Amino acid sequence: MPLNVLSELIDKQDNSEIIRDQIVTILKDDTEAQQILATNAGKDPANWKLRVYAERANPWEQWLNITDDNISSVDKSPIINVLLDNSSFDLAKSDIVKRQHANAIYNIDCYGLGISKADGSGQILGDEQASFEVQRAVKLVRNILMAGETNIYLQLRGTVWGRWIESINIFQPELNARQAQKIVGARIKFAVSFNEFSPQYVGVPLQTVTATVKRAEDDNILIETEYDYT
Repeated sequence: MPLNVLSELIDKQDNSEIIRDQIVTILKDDTEAQQILATNAGKDPANWKLRVYAERANPWEQWLNITDDNISSVDKSPIINVLLDNSSFDLAKSDIVKRQHANAIYNIDCYGLGISKADGSGQILGDEQASFEVQRAVKLVRNILMAGETNIYLQLRGTVWGRWIESINIFQPELNARQAQKIVGARIKFAVSFNEFSPQYVGVPLQTVTATVKRAEDDNILIETEYDYT
């Protein structure tokens, strides 16, 4: 006996994907806006610049080939990488037919770069500079995503129920210890609760209704009519 199959093509994004892309867009747009505000305030906009990516494996690898010849042309602003880590589902807040209440964790990885070099009066320590850079990036990301003015529901009210930063952990990617460039990372675990929806039966549009009324005693037709809804 053949099983029933879906009649419609699954050609959509899940909300988990839409939210990931929304986080990326919010961070990009807000850091660009912050740079404009910094310029208007007479401050260096570079201190508010972030480069934001999604689902990259090792976005910091672009910093590994820095040499004395190309160092002036390398973009040293912090790198942000947004990844979906996991989702869990709450049956008590869901229904078994259409709507599933999801709780997802997004890893927002921040990377700061520092380059060790002599400055005439001593040594600029790359690891210290990298730590300051990544902490600056974390500060910007946290303040943007937790801003009550705009992002309580990540500007997806009706889909997103809430968001919260669960933790921030500093780490160091494994690099050659001899490299002049130092990279320090931080992982923000960003929790978002939202609804996912599953495919439902798609009915056929009503076109015509035909009605016939018969008399019970002799089965004569009393009324016969047709309603066209096209």
